[in-house]
Amino acid sequence: MATKARVMYNFDAEPGNNELTVIEGEIITITNPDVGGGWLEGKNNKGERGLVPTDYVEILTNGGKDQFSCGNSVADQAFLDSLSSAIQVNASAVNSNNQVNSANDPWSNWNAGKSGNWESTDGWGTKPEGASAQKNTSNNWDAAFGHPQAYHGPAAAGDEDDWDEDWDDPKSSPPTYFKDVESTEAGGAQRGNARASGASMKIPLNKFPGFAKPGMEQYLLAKQLAKPKEKISIIVGDYGPMWVYPTSTFDCVVADPRKGSKMYGLKSYIEYQLTATNTNRSVNHRYKHFDWLYERLLVKFGSAIPIPSLPDKQVTGRFEEEFIKMRMERLQAWMTRMCRHPVISESEVFQQFLNFRDEKEWKTGKRKAEKDELVGVMIFSTMEPEAPDLDLIEIEQKCEAVGKFTKAMDDGVKELLTVGQEHWKRCTGPLPKEYQKIGKALQCLATVFSSSGYQGETDLNDAITEAGKTYEEIANLVAEQPKKDLHFLMECNHEYKGFLGCFPDIIGTHKGAIEKVKESDKLVATSKITPQDKQNMVKRVGIMSYALQAEMNHFHSNRIYDYNSVIRLYLEQQVQFYETIAEKLRQALSRFPVM
Repeated sequence: MATKARVMYNFDAEPGNNELTVIEGEIITITNPDVGGGWLEGKNNKGERGLVPTDYVEILTNGGKDQFSCGNSVADQAFLDSLSSAIQVNASAVNSNNQVNSANDPWSNWNAGKSGNWESTDGWGTKPEGASAQKNTSNNWDAAFGHPQAYHGPAAAGDEDDWDEDWDDPKSSPPTYFKDVESTEAGGAQRGNARASGASMKIPLNKFPGFAKPGMEQYLLAKQLAKPKEKISIIVGDYGPMWVYPTSTFDCVVADPRKGSKMYGLKSYIEYQLTATNTNRSVNHRYKHFDWLYERLLVKFGSAIPIPSLPDKQVTGRFEEEFIKMRMERLQAWMTRMCRHPVISESEVFQQFLNFRDEKEWKTGKRKAEKDELVGVMIFSTMEPEAPDLDLIEIEQKCEAVGKFTKAMDDGVKELLTVGQEHWKRCTGPLPKEYQKIGKALQCLATVFSSSGYQGETDLNDAITEAGKTYEEIANLVAEQPKKDLHFLMECNHEYKGFLGCFPDIIGTHKGAIEKVKESDKLVATSKITPQDKQNMVKRVGIMSYALQAEMNHFHSNRIYDYNSVIRLYLEQQVQFYETIAEKLRQALSRFPVM
């Protein structure tokens, strides 16, 4: 008898991609349970066949009940069927990965933590679109030294090293800065906005080295930290602590998007060419490879350095030219940001992403990066400030100052995004229509005047007609202008909103460390730690503070350069825009006879 399955989430098929549109609650017949790459082939009650993500359905028995009480996917069932019947399988463990990601305003918990326990908060990221149906999952920052923004996309079934496994998110919203400003992504939290509108898959924490181990305590209370091979230097410059910048810098050019296919042409994807300017060598990467890099950078550096999220993933329309152009533009901006950071750009994982020579070297580097143990707060063990030790009061003051500024800037950026969104809508909607109405009204008036039969008004009527056409031309200029100036201002704000959304996590980490140092007096009094242990804790929290100050100096220098550049561009384009309009109006005026 044919295997039946219930659809758990809506899925919209991509035209021309051999997929099948299904609706939550629909019963389909499984014609091929394991096509590969996380897909199955199914047939609906209309007889239509196509591919459906395996995680979107659950197998039903003849009685219409779930085959397993925990609701396994078809991929899980195909795997179980391949095993000997003598093997006893814990079905609940198979389903343990079907968790959902919670997400809230990144600053709400930061504010709440000022008077409470920083370590008790969770869900630092903003709420992604379509997350209303998602459940909350706690994220105990104190119990793990991995980063709470870590990638929560779907765990690939089978061999983790099978890089052909397709774990691209099949469903998400198109990238745009015209979303509800309060609900758009912040930092990396929306990377968990995977799969369909109601579902999100989450990589098990044990996939990240260091999770489920003592994090902050391990760093602060270790008698002797092992000397890592990595070393991140911090020096004191004219403006305070700063990262050591490399002698030569480079950028990465993202270009030449090409459509590729796999599974004998059943599945398609877009591949981009990346060329580092310091080597002039090119490598090719898909979006999911960028996602992997983002995940690794976030897990490794996210406790000290804000790692902005990638542009949103989507399925529907992902091969359309305009979407590909927008995504490539944002991937370019993201890669440029990473190249400009002295720590990220020199890291082994980032260099390997840009410079691998073949598939073997890529997979070797990928495995090595995923086994890296210097992640989360342990990244601070690699830092060596060339500066005197700080006292706890100064450390706390520096942390408060960073939190106050980044929160205020976050509010300012959101306000500008909101105003910009409203202005864009007005420029592309009501305002051009008003100019068109004026133009048509003037031309209508000229037509009425022409019907008078009076011979002496031809010049006037022609001038009024041309004035009307001028206003129609102005309408077109107004509608196109946001793409020439406001677009870049909005993109810059969108990037910085991503940066700023990371700071609550970073500040929370520092606050948690400071609180533990404050609690250390009780531990000394009860002989649980020695006075020397406490001094070591203060010293290590001081290292964290130097790292925070170094990052803020890098942030400020980039902020000043970026906003100076983008606002200058905006004003230059606005001046040119209004000069063009003024010239057109002068030409229209010159047609009117002088009385």
